[in-house]
Amino acid sequence: MIEVGAMHTQTWIVKPSHLASAFGSGLVDVLATPVLVGFCEECSRQIVDPTLPDGQRTVGTSVSVEHLAPTPEGWRVTVTAKLVQVDGRRLAFEFEVSDDVELVARGTHSRFVVDDARFAASLASKRTRLRPA
Repeated sequence: MIEVGAMHTQTWIVKPSHLASAFGSGLVDVLATPVLVGFCEECSRQIVDPTLPDGQRTVGTSVSVEHLAPTPEGWRVTVTAKLVQVDGRRLAFEFEVSDDVELVARGTHSRFVVDDARFAASLASKRTRLRPA
């Protein structure tokens, strides 16, 4: 059951592949914003997906993030996400990210509950419309 107020916290260690310099989003050896966004999506997803019936899952639909401070390689980042709104199949989350020193980021994220079979059928239909390059 999906309940407003549910929270999840997850921690990652910043690896070389997470750096802006490696990811291609910048030239500095700090946690890349796109990777940080992925961490926030995963933390939010973990609140809801385990509670859904078989054959359902969530997909991300939007993210708004303020990346406030850099985090170097080898440091720990901890994401805490909270489900703040349920509107049918639309879910809204807020999140904060900290390293061992300070608040690194904050923002909002939206997800949508989908039926696996319908989603797969929609994707298969889209693939049939692919035009050769």
